[in-house]
Amino acid sequence: MPAADQTPSPLEGAPEFSHPISASRLGFKPSTYRLRANEAERAALARRFDLISLDRFEATVTLKREPGDAVRFDGEIEAEFVQACVVTTDPVPARIADRFTLIYRPDIDEATADQMALDNPEDEIIEPLIGDSIDIGEAVAQQLSVAMDPYPRVVGAQSSTASAKALGEEGDEAGAPMARRNPFDALAALKKQS
Repeated sequence: MPAADQTPSPLEGAPEFSHPISASRLGFKPSTYRLRANEAERAALARRFDLISLDRFEATVTLKREPGDAVRFDGEIEAEFVQACVVTTDPVPARIADRFTLIYRPDIDEATADQMALDNPEDEIIEPLIGDSIDIGEAVAQQLSVAMDPYPRVVGAQSSTASAKALGEEGDEAGAPMARRNPFDALAALKKQS
């Protein structure tokens, strides 16, 4: 089982956690790769994703060829990191474990893949296979950014809930993102207060 935890620090302009794999060498039997970000890669990813720190980032990726020259990518990621609270900027430690699947196809481009995701959001994610290389490190890094809480909060962090409600927004005490109401309802609420 190939390991990939001794990668040199990323070059300027290159992806922070690049681990390209040649698709032409893949067969119908699964190939598994284990990745572990080193200190320099974790620091670079932390800057990219605006984290206070990325203390651990590991992934297991299984690739196998499918009919029609497609490649199935099954990934698992585990990470420990610290984000800044969106209310207080205090550190918010977090840990995630996530699984995901991508299908790389040589017969589509980025625009087609994006449209397929919009048309069928419940389907497996289709990615274009450009050339012969799949950067499994960049793919797991992108999944890390998707899996992170976009609105991290320290326990007990208060937002301006009263003003948010006056503007016609709703939020819960756990810090879920605000959801907009009808703007005319917000105007009516403000008018009642005056």
